[in-house]
Amino acid sequence: MQITNHSRRILLPVRMSWVRFTLLIALTLDFIPQPPFPGVPDFTALALAFWCVREPLRIGMGAGFVFGLLVDIGHGSAMGQHALAYVLLAYAAAGASRRLLWFPPAAQALQMAPLFLMTQVVMLIVRLLAGADFPGWAYFLTTVSTSLLWLPIHFLLLLPQMQPEERDENRPL
Repeated sequence: MQITNHSRRILLPVRMSWVRFTLLIALTLDFIPQPPFPGVPDFTALALAFWCVREPLRIGMGAGFVFGLLVDIGHGSAMGQHALAYVLLAYAAAGASRRLLWFPPAAQALQMAPLFLMTQVVMLIVRLLAGADFPGWAYFLTTVSTSLLWLPIHFLLLLPQMQPEERDENRPL
C-alpha cells in the first residue's frame, strides 16, 4: 500500500475564526439571487458538512440549527425546513467523521452524497407537508452538484492549515 505525499502532510490546528468565516461565506453564496436553474449547490450544507466531518467536537447540530434558520429566513421557505435538514446532516456527518477521514477526498465525496440526498429529501418532505407542489426530479440535481464540490472545497478550506508556521530547511514537513 503506497501512501501519497499529500496524506503524509501534518495539518496545523484549525482556527475557529476561519471556520466561522467559511460558514458565513457559504451562507452569503446561498443568498445570492439565482435563476431557477436546477442543480445549484447548497453551499451552506456543504460547508457545514465539511466542518462537521473535520471538527465534530466544535461544529455540530447547534450550528446546523442556527444556519438552517438563517437559510430559512433568507430564502423565505417554510420555517424549520433547512434547520431540520441541517441538524440531521450535522448529526450524520459528525457520526461518520472518523470513518470518512480515512478515505481520500474523492471517496469522501461519494460517501457524502447520500447525506446530501437525505438533506434534500427532508427539505422536500417539509415543503410537501406545508402544501407546496413537487418541484420535479431535477430538484435532486443539487445533491450531485454539492457532492461534486466536495473535492475542491476540501482543498480550499484546508489551505490555511497546510501552511507551515515557520520554514525549516532541515525538516521535510
